[in-house]
Amino acid sequence: MKILVPVKRTIDYNVKPQIKRDGSGVNTEGVKMSINPFDEIALEEAIRIKERGDAEEIIAVTIAGSEAQQQLRTALAMGADRAVLVEVDETVQPPLAARALLKVREQEEADLVLMGKQAIDDDCNQTGQMMAALWGRPQATFTSKLELSEGTVRATREVDAGLETIEIDLPAVVTTDLRLNEPRFVKMPDIMKAKRKPLETTSLDTLGVERPAQLEVQTHEPPPQRGGGKMVESVDELLSELKNRGAL
Repeated sequence: MKILVPVKRTIDYNVKPQIKRDGSGVNTEGVKMSINPFDEIALEEAIRIKERGDAEEIIAVTIAGSEAQQQLRTALAMGADRAVLVEVDETVQPPLAARALLKVREQEEADLVLMGKQAIDDDCNQTGQMMAALWGRPQATFTSKLELSEGTVRATREVDAGLETIEIDLPAVVTTDLRLNEPRFVKMPDIMKAKRKPLETTSLDTLGVERPAQLEVQTHEPPPQRGGGKMVESVDELLSELKNRGAL
């Protein structure tokens, strides 16, 4: 079985993002970039599946500029066997990402697409669902526990009411939640080995990806400053304050 793991280059989760002064986007100049944490969890799970003998190959893929090779090399150091960079010079939104990933999956003939449930930069939480719909195959989203058997995936999902367990047939798309695992620490020997692993570069045109309509972002604004708290002496005073603030 082959596992395709999409990874996205995002600002490191320890870094506080800053909006550019002209509101045209988020400032990434000189900012530490890393693999999206949810995708890192997906990659760790794929590696564990392979270590159990349930998969033969793991392919990491990203859709980004050439600078994303750094994140693909990190994925190779973690344990991916090969990497594919779909090089673009445009903003990649979920509809385009889903179409590109589907073409890569067809090319690689992967049986399982394992990806993070969302990226921490845009929080769209759409790419996995869109890809499954375009592919016409089952999906298991927000997965916090994953079990593979002959031709099926048993996934425990985190939903509003608690946990839900479903079973789907392979091939399929699975998106991962935070509690699925804890990614391993990358060691220096693995980083050195990753430099010799194959990293293929392709393009949307080579893959034959149809570009869908894109959303146009007008401007970016930081969240409003939070107001100070207020101590109340009773429930009645609390209700009165909430009404005055329009919360009730």
